Amino acid sequence: MRTCLVLVLSLLLAAVAPGWAAHAQSGAPHAWLFGSWTGGLFPVPAGMSAQACLSAPTVIFTRDVVMRAQLTDVSYAQRVIVTARASEGHTDFAFTPAVDPLEQTSNGLLGLDPPKAAAGFGCESDDVLHVQRLSDTEIAFPGCREFPEPLVRCTGR
Repeated sequence: MRTCLVLVLSLLLAAVAPGWAAHAQSGAPHAWLFGSWTGGLFPVPAGMSAQACLSAPTVIFTRDVVMRAQLTDVSYAQRVIVTARASEGHTDFAFTPAVDPLEQTSNGLLGLDPPKAAAGFGCESDDVLHVQRLSDTEIAFPGCREFPEPLVRCTGR
């Protein structure tokens, strides 16, 4: 009886598993980028430890947002993803439009400053990013002047 139950469960799992794999692959087109990356602004030091990498990543990719470090601010600039299109070896992002502080009509009500323009990546527009996959652990932002160097994935400890 026990052997029959194990056999039935194994067959059921084998029949369902391909569907699970297909569902997992049908996620976000940029899922391969999820996580923390360092470099880009500067060459990555040889032998950088995981702890050093994770303590100050340059770019962080999530499902809905791309965050980037800024040299002149301690906080990360966040860009909300409108579309992500992946093809062989690269992914293209379009972000919500950057806020132009000159177009804002803030009168300093409550002492609040007008919103700052969202930082781009130095590509042809502040609202796009092109990611080229160099390997499983290395990417580049071709044509983006603010990121002239490749980025390396921060791996676990």
